[in-house]
Amino acid sequence: MTEADLAGSIQATALVALLDAARTPHKVVTYRGVLTPSELDAPATETAALASGAAIHDLGWMRRVAVRGADRFRWLSGMVTNTVNDLFPNSGAWNFVLNAQGRIQGDLTVWRTGAEPSPPRRNQGARSAIEGDPLLGTPFAGESGLELEIAADQFERLMTHLDHFIIMDDVELIPLGEEQVGEAGSETAVGLTGPLASEVLERVGLPVIVQPMSAVSVEWNGWDVRILRGYGVLAQHYELWLPSAGLGKLWSCLRTGGATPVGCAAVEKFRIAEGIPRYGVDIMERDLPQETSQMRALHFNKGCYLGQEIVERIRSRGNVHRHLRPLELLGPVPPAGTELTLEDGKSAGQITSAAELPLQAGARVFALGMIVSEAEQGNPSFSYKTESDTGTARLLTAPPAL
Repeated sequence: MTEADLAGSIQATALVALLDAARTPHKVVTYRGVLTPSELDAPATETAALASGAAIHDLGWMRRVAVRGADRFRWLSGMVTNTVNDLFPNSGAWNFVLNAQGRIQGDLTVWRTGAEPSPPRRNQGARSAIEGDPLLGTPFAGESGLELEIAADQFERLMTHLDHFIIMDDVELIPLGEEQVGEAGSETAVGLTGPLASEVLERVGLPVIVQPMSAVSVEWNGWDVRILRGYGVLAQHYELWLPSAGLGKLWSCLRTGGATPVGCAAVEKFRIAEGIPRYGVDIMERDLPQETSQMRALHFNKGCYLGQEIVERIRSRGNVHRHLRPLELLGPVPPAGTELTLEDGKSAGQITSAAELPLQAGARVFALGMIVSEAEQGNPSFSYKTESDTGTARLLTAPPAL
C-alpha cells in the first residue's frame, strides 16, 4: 500500500502530538504511512548528529504484533525467510515475506521475547518490569513469545497476507498498543541513532546493548521500556518502545543526555547513505530476494517456508541477472527511475533512491540502484542525466566514511 493510498486514514504519531502541545515548531509530512516531523533542526545539524553524534527521531511509524498460540514457532518459520526457531530469547532477525513464486511481498523483523506475555489488560498504569506489561511484551514466567515489527505503510497488507495462511494452526496475530494516541495503553517508539548513541543511553540511566539485533526490557522512571538494538552500517541504531504517556519524559531526558532531535527527511537520507533498502522504494513486489543483495534476510538451513523453493533454486543453480547496489554520485540528485548507462551507452540499471547529505567536509550524494550483473564487471563508472544536468556514479564496495 502506497502512502497515497493511505491518505484518507493517516494518523499523526505521538511525537507530533507532543510537539504540538509544547508549541515546538515543526513541519509534518507523510512518511512510512504516518504523519511525522520532517525537520526539527537545520539539515546540516541533523546529518551531523546521525553521522558523528547521536540523534533522536520518531519511530511512531512502526507497529508491533504478538504471535500467539501453540503452533506459533512452526507457523511463523514457514512464513518468513530467516530463522525463527533458532532465535535466542531477546534477539531478532530481519525477514522477507514471499509469495509462492518467491516474489517479495514485504519485510518485517521477528523478535523472540524473554517469555510469553499474558493477554492485554486495558487502562492499567505503569508496573514494574518484574510484573510485566503485556502491551510491551515484557517478561512473564512461561515460554518465549514472538513479536513482529512492521512498518505502518505495510501493516494492513502484510497482516492480510499472513492471516490468509492461518488455516488449521493454533496461531493468533494480536496488534499491540493500537489505541489512539494519548489513550491509556497506547504505545510508541523513539529512535536513537548515531555513533554516540550508547553514550547517551548511559547518561540517562538506560542499558547499552552491545550486540545488534538484541533487546532488553527495563523499568525507567516508572515506565516499562523495551530497548531494541537494530542493524546499522554507519551508526548504532536503537529503538525505545514505551507507553505514549511516557514519551515526553524520555524525549526530554535523551535531549539532555546529548541527543539532537532530527526529522524523517534526515533519517531517510542517512538510510540511503548506509545502503539500507526500503520496501516500496528500493525493493518492490516483483523482486526476488537475491536480487536485493540483502543476504542477512535469508537463512538457507531453516527448513521449508513459502517461496523457499525459488530461493533455493537460485542459490543452487545460478545467480540472478541484477542486484541492488549502494552507489556514490558526482552530480545532481536524480529522481527514482533515472537510468544508468555505461561508456558505450548500454543500460546498466536504474536509480531506486538518492539523497544529498550536507556533511562537514562538503555535500555528498549517495544512492541505491538496481544494477545489471554484466555491468558490474571491472568496477565501471556509470553516467546519468537529469532534466538540467548530468552526473556519474560508482559502486561502493565498502561503507563510506562520512
